[in-house]
Amino acid sequence: MSRTNKTSEAKVQALFDRISTTYDTTNSAISLGMHKRWRKKTMEKLPLSAGEQVLDLCCGTGDWTIDLANVVGPTGKAIGLDFSEKMLAIAKNKIFQAEVTEQTTLLQGDAMALPFANDTFDLVTIGFGLRNVPDAFHVLKEMERVLKPGGMVACLETSQPENKLIYPFWYLYFKLVPTIAKLKHNDRKDYIYLQQTTEKFVGAKELEQMFQEAGLTNTSYTTFMLGACALHMGYKTS
Repeated sequence: MSRTNKTSEAKVQALFDRISTTYDTTNSAISLGMHKRWRKKTMEKLPLSAGEQVLDLCCGTGDWTIDLANVVGPTGKAIGLDFSEKMLAIAKNKIFQAEVTEQTTLLQGDAMALPFANDTFDLVTIGFGLRNVPDAFHVLKEMERVLKPGGMVACLETSQPENKLIYPFWYLYFKLVPTIAKLKHNDRKDYIYLQQTTEKFVGAKELEQMFQEAGLTNTSYTTFMLGACALHMGYKTS
């Protein structure tokens, strides 16, 4: 990684440390509370069973990690990885309150260089984090690498409506995200960055192509809220 990329990554890490205490309430405000429903719909589609091994990348404050831990149970393992120490501190408290500490491990780490062997996990997830990494395709390759043959990668991420009539309203709304965020978080500038990563990230069709180029097969995607969010899934065959 170049020095420029390292500097940029450090700035993003510092941003997430800053917004950690208000992240959950701000996220609810921005998504109009729909992120919980999107995650619930996603969990219904995941082929995950008790006793399996799952990795949740860019786990943030741990909501998805907890959902996964509840499914795999005490005989399984749910690992949440994030580069923000302060996000992980909040996740740790949530995991304790959810009573899933036995099957859950939190790690501070880099999604660009996963500290796991090949073919380790039955499922690898990433929620609203792929657009914020230095190289989304490289992260997808890493996710595919640590996945067991037959396992699934699942990505829940903001997206862009494909309907040309809806797109202008989506665009206008996300331009307002920093203003909405300021109601919960003091520094509007932090959410200008997050609004920009949403606006610049690839659309659903392009992301599915990236899944395929990363070596994943039987790919598919489902959109939510008229295309404002998308769930992408793909499998490792060998």
